[in-house]
Amino acid sequence: QVQPAESGGGLVQPGGSLRLSCAASGSIFALSSVGWYRQAPGKEREFVAEVTNLGTTNYAGSVKGRFTISRDNAKYTVYLQMNSLKPEDTAVYFCMFRGMWGKGTLVTVSS
Repeated sequence: QVQPAESGGGLVQPGGSLRLSCAASGSIFALSSVGWYRQAPGKEREFVAEVTNLGTTNYAGSVKGRFTISRDNAKYTVYLQMNSLKPEDTAVYFCMFRGMWGKGTLVTVSS
């Protein structure tokens, strides 16, 4: 299965943490940049973070310092560690590489 699959979403209180996972099989995944995006209700999909095949990372300003993207190529998995979550982080989070999108995982930040 080349299409990525996200997991790890859920309900968390403000200030809490979650770790999302994006998994896909195939060596092409390990050779690709992988990005996380999110789409909040009524809003357009937006970039969150990216990790290149060499491990270089890039973040949206709204999550920098709170979110950390990492990858484990041996497990064909990319992670998004989300700390200090805010209600405005509520969204469906998607993983994408080489134009292929997962189905998303819902993150809800609410007390």
